This record gives sequence, structure tokens and C-alpha cells, in this order.
Amino acid sequence: MSGSAVPARLPSLTGLRFFAALLVFLFHASLSNSPIPPNDPINPFADPTLAGTYEKALLNTGYIGVSFFFVLSGFVLTWSAVPGDRKPAFWRRRIVKIFPNHLVVFAASLLLFAGASISSVAHWLPNMLLVHTFFPQPQINLSMNPPSWSLGSELLFYILFPLLIIPVRRIREGRLWGWAAVMVVGTAAVQLAATYLVPDTPKSAITPISDMQFWFGYLFPPGRLFEFALGMLLARIVLIGRWPRGIGIGVSLALMAVGYAAGFFVPFQYTFVAATIIPIGALIASVAAADAAGRRTWLRSKTMVWLGEVSFGFYLVQGVTIFYVRSLMDGATFGIPGALAVIVGFFVLSLLAGWLLFRFVEAPAMRRFGRGRSASRPAPSPDQEKTATVVVT
Repeated sequence: MSGSAVPARLPSLTGLRFFAALLVFLFHASLSNSPIPPNDPINPFADPTLAGTYEKALLNTGYIGVSFFFVLSGFVLTWSAVPGDRKPAFWRRRIVKIFPNHLVVFAASLLLFAGASISSVAHWLPNMLLVHTFFPQPQINLSMNPPSWSLGSELLFYILFPLLIIPVRRIREGRLWGWAAVMVVGTAAVQLAATYLVPDTPKSAITPISDMQFWFGYLFPPGRLFEFALGMLLARIVLIGRWPRGIGIGVSLALMAVGYAAGFFVPFQYTFVAATIIPIGALIASVAAADAAGRRTWLRSKTMVWLGEVSFGFYLVQGVTIFYVRSLMDGATFGIPGALAVIVGFFVLSLLAGWLLFRFVEAPAMRRFGRGRSASRPAPSPDQEKTATVVVT
């Protein structure tokens, strides 16, 4: 792709983003109990067998959705990065992207749950500042709005990106795949460390491993850097035209199905990332390659792009919506039609709230403080791409 124009925007990836948020929604809608005290029942199916099947079938969807977002972050930031972008300007744009939505949902969670999940300023302040996942205590790292834990990792990625992009751009083209493999191995190494180096007691209330293992292997931001870096490397691979044509969207989806199925047979902690990291990377790269080549996909339709645009707000509010509405239902469970209606209701309310966040919080903030980009930009030549760096003054 070097020497030709490549699009600055990848609409199919925007559309795909919605499905990642949807996977997290389905995961939360299947939980036995809310992670927010007093831990009200969530799963709406009355039949125990059906409820258990529903929960087990969707157990790993949330992990896939979050990992997708982390790889995607590295990919799109690298794809759109241009030499001369100053660090303060970059950090300002990223802070404006995540903090307004986060603070609105943070306040809503505090009001709706009347502070049920916190008992001191030490529990809510780290969450508000998005440093809560650096603390191993569940009452801190999963406080307030539990899905906001992933923003702690995103914030670390944003802080480090202007520094990481420099060595990533200097990697020789022939070594990009090798470094990508190192990142994949790194995700498994994190779980090995969590299994053998981190205490396995006391056991977690929401997973079959210990609180410390869950924190270190899943929530701790430095452990998620491998996914972000993989996304950066894949962006370079696609930009220079090295993505294999034989690995298209269909093949990537097949790999995803295999990875998801494997999650039912590997130790629990390997379902976080290791079982599906290769399919996730392949799917993101293949969809981006299709956009870059000008191939039409249904993911770039107006509806899908709109859903992708509101997906961040949807992701942030879906947990609070599900947990709060279920808390009003006094643990009621239903037959199949009623349970499905409850889940659809969760979805509609979450999508509406996500759109409101996008329309009245996220989009105005980005218009006011963000910086627009042109529709296309020249692809760097091999030499230019190897030496280009972000201005750090």
C-alpha cells in the first residue's frame, strides 16, 4: 500500500466496534449476580438448566469484547498517527474522548446505587481518576461502574502511545511479524505469571480463581499492553501491504469461532486473552485491509457506522443499566419469552442511553477540543515509515 493514498478512516472497523460492545453486554446480561452490592440476581431465566446454559455459553464473550477494544486501540492510533503530532495535543484529545462519558456514568452510578459499592473516598476516587485497576482490591478495581475498569488500561495506553510509536515505526518490515508473535506469547506469559507467581487465595467471588489472580491476569493495565502493542504492529503490517490476502474476514471469523470454542477447554484464565488473541488480531487487520483496498462490506453501512459511533457510550452504560434495572425487579425470573423480553429491554435502554451520551456529551466535547482529519492521507514510503516519529516537544 506504500506510495498510494490510504483512507484515514476505516468505517468497517467502526461498525465492527459495536459487536465488541455487544459481546460485553451479552456477558453482563447473563451473569448470575450483579458485581455491585447487594449483588442482585441478573440472569432472567427461571429454569435453572436454561439459566446455567445461557450463562456458560456467554461466559467468554465479555473477555473477547474487551480484548478486541485493546487491540483496536493500538491499531487505529497507529493507523491515524502522523509525524509532527505533539504529545500534549494527542493526550488532550484522548482525555476528552474518554473522561466526559466516564464522569457522567460515574455520577449516575453513584446516584442510582446510592453509594452501595463504596464505603470511603479511597474506593471511589481511584475510579473517578481511572487509576482503580492499579489496586488489587475488588472493592476498588470493580467499584462504581464495573465496566469502567477497561478505561484504566486505555488511559495507560494513551499515555504511552507517543513513546511506543517511535520504536514501533523503526522496526524493519521483515521483523514485524516476529514482533507480533512476541506480543501474542506475552499475553500467555501474563497468565502463566498469574497462575504460578500470584497467590491463589482467597478465592474470587465472581471467578474460579483468586482475587489477586483475576486482578493481575485481567484487570492490571500493564498486563494488557501486549494487546495494544499487537494492534500497533498489525496496523503497520496492513499499512505496508503485508497482510496476507488469504486471511480475509471469513477466515478470521472462522478462527474466532475456533478460539471461542477453545475457551471452554483451556484453564479459565487463558480465556481472558490467550485463546482468542490471534483471531481478534486477524479480524481487525482483515477488516481494515478490506477498507484500505476499497472493498465494500456491510459493516460500513450507515446503520453499522452509527452503531459503532455510539458503541463507547453503549459500553459504558450497559452495565449500570442492567444492574440497576434488575435491582428494581426483586430477583424476578421468567420463562423464555419473558426472559428474552427483559434482555431486549436491557439492550434498548442501554442503546438509548449510549446514544444520549454520544449526542450530548462525547460528540460536543470532541468537536470542542478534538482535531479533525482529512478524508485521506498519503501512505508513507518504506523509508519514511521507518523513520517517522511523533514530535515529543
